[in-house]
Amino acid sequence: MNKKPHLIGISGGSGSGKTFFLKSFLKHFKADEITLISQDDYYVPLGRELTTEENLLHNFDLPSCFDEALLARDIQQILSGETVYKEKYNFNRSSGEPTILEIKPAPIIMVEGLFVLYFESLRSLLDQKIFIHADTEVALQRRIKRDQGYGFGLDNVMYKWTNHILPSYEQYILPYKAESDQVVVNNTNVVDEIFSITADISSRLRQELFLPTS
Repeated sequence: MNKKPHLIGISGGSGSGKTFFLKSFLKHFKADEITLISQDDYYVPLGRELTTEENLLHNFDLPSCFDEALLARDIQQILSGETVYKEKYNFNRSSGEPTILEIKPAPIIMVEGLFVLYFESLRSLLDQKIFIHADTEVALQRRIKRDQGYGFGLDNVMYKWTNHILPSYEQYILPYKAESDQVVVNNTNVVDEIFSITADISSRLRQELFLPTS
């Protein structure tokens, strides 16, 4: 690679639809044109599997839960053209062989996660910052649907939302919405709307980076 990759940071609160946006965005590129790095693979391991009660009380929605230094180091290596091998986060489950991720350099590097814009060591590297926004009630309903699908009760979901997720969003995530280059409002999850937005962004990127049109 003769040119520094274009590094895009994708942030937004829980339930904003980051995953939905990313899946749509990635469809506009070939595998060797773009690489995705997830902040979720940089959780600091707790070393053991939590009990149901411990899982409820433990706050996973704080910047300190993530290894910022390791994430920043890996991104620097990828930007330098190196391939990074990283153990996929297994949510503190002790059973099963770990999955090893192979993160290869590409013309476009996307890093996504709650605190991508909060961590200064990452923010200073970004060429483009995109914030995915959803109204609070919309995000909450998405979170309820997701977590109940994982088997969590409504009381559990609401406890985490009220005591962990929403306070963290307001303190560490929302303030960086104003600093973003683009805010994508995602209150509906309408496929055509998001695909149109990602198509526009990808088209501009291809022109800026002199990538061949699909």
